Amino acid sequence: MEIKTISVTYHRKFNLGDFESVELGCSLWGQIEPEEDAEGATQFLFEQAKASVKEAAMPLIKASSHQMNKARMYKQYAQNNTTDKGENF
Repeated sequence: MEIKTISVTYHRKFNLGDFESVELGCSLWGQIEPEEDAEGATQFLFEQAKASVKEAAMPLIKASSHQMNKARMYKQYAQNNTTDKGENF
């Protein structure tokens, strides 16, 4: 089977707090030649779609106190739980 067109869709839902949320998404299509790597092209489109959603979400996240508190808690958790990987082997 010859693949000629690749489509990738990436969606992400963000909780803004106070029973509010926003869902952002991006769909990208690409045409490839028979000699091109379909898997590589798919991965490239996925990374591009993900970056596009992240870029669109950043102003909303920065304006959301709920998301900023969540980011601070995650960062604090990550700093407190940095252990030697060999300990859990």
